[in-house]
Amino acid sequence: MDDEARATGLDPVADRAHRRRRGRRSPYHRPRREGDMGGADVSGPTYAALDLGTNNCRLLVARATRDSFRVIDAFSRIIRLGEGITASGRLSEVAILRAVEALRVCRSKLKNRGVTRSRLIATEACRLAENGREFLSRVREEVGIELEIIDRETEACLAATGCTPLIDPAAAGVILFDIGGGSSELVRLDRSHPIAHGPPQPEIRGWASLPVGVVTLAERHGGVNVSRELYETMIAEVSAYVDRFKAEQGGGLEGLHLLGTSGTVTTIAGVHLELPRYERRYVDGCWMSDGEVTGVVERLLAMSYEGRVANPCIGADRADLVLAGCAILDAIRRAFPCERLRVADRGLREGMLVQMMREDKVWGPSANEGAGT
Repeated sequence: MDDEARATGLDPVADRAHRRRRGRRSPYHRPRREGDMGGADVSGPTYAALDLGTNNCRLLVARATRDSFRVIDAFSRIIRLGEGITASGRLSEVAILRAVEALRVCRSKLKNRGVTRSRLIATEACRLAENGREFLSRVREEVGIELEIIDRETEACLAATGCTPLIDPAAAGVILFDIGGGSSELVRLDRSHPIAHGPPQPEIRGWASLPVGVVTLAERHGGVNVSRELYETMIAEVSAYVDRFKAEQGGGLEGLHLLGTSGTVTTIAGVHLELPRYERRYVDGCWMSDGEVTGVVERLLAMSYEGRVANPCIGADRADLVLAGCAILDAIRRAFPCERLRVADRGLREGMLVQMMREDKVWGPSANEGAGT
């Protein structure tokens, strides 16, 4: 089952049972996704943002509202485009076919929704692969869409733009991390400030792209049977990059919280909440304490591979990758010990949508007047 298909709602009976089991208020009080905000649509284009990553193909289609946007269609599928790239340096034919099939679905959605403004990006797998450019040409010829390979700095900035609304305004700032399939991004953000129109803008203090992701790390060390020793080996490899980023930041790291976006951190949140199936509305914007994150990691380390497959928030698609993701997260947590972690089920696609809408000035005074009240 793909990520977007998993993001369906619990029925009221299941919701009440969930709250009794967890002994907490319903997560509906948590901040909603930018695209879930209310308000009339602003007249203008229908926008689309596509992120073709090492592990996933994701699409959002949206229309601008008075101060944000409303998602009208979405797609997400695990395609493992970067599978085997560590050893071969190339995108395999099998992985390419999976990606092309997913991109055909995306093309149909772009056409059916009348999209007139879009940004369609590819990230680490296509950056690294010897045949990355050849793959883009094939997509153009066979699918009829033009993909753009973005650099790592652009990727970090887009993730920051997409996640900025989740920064605690009372915090001094955040360490944002995006654990991808082939690379991971770290961004230090100062407290964001509201702007007159549209979502808040990120205040980036520093960033780094780590050449490790869940797919590359699991392929190098193994992801099915992960011993404590192997897990520590993965952490040590990632720590060499994270510690370098920390040294570059100098002091002034007090009062920060962690803000994580990726399948790893949303999976951890889903396991922590004991969801009977993954529920985006429960996960996006939720807070976890440092002790709660540790508790979930310990549970995952104690699980067999079969146990991870059976967990409804992990499944067969992520069972061999989740501990590699946890190792990357633990390297970040050791370098930046924070009491709180906020979980974001948002990132690059939301960042692209916000960026395009800002460029089109859809949130100016005239747009608000045209949208009505």
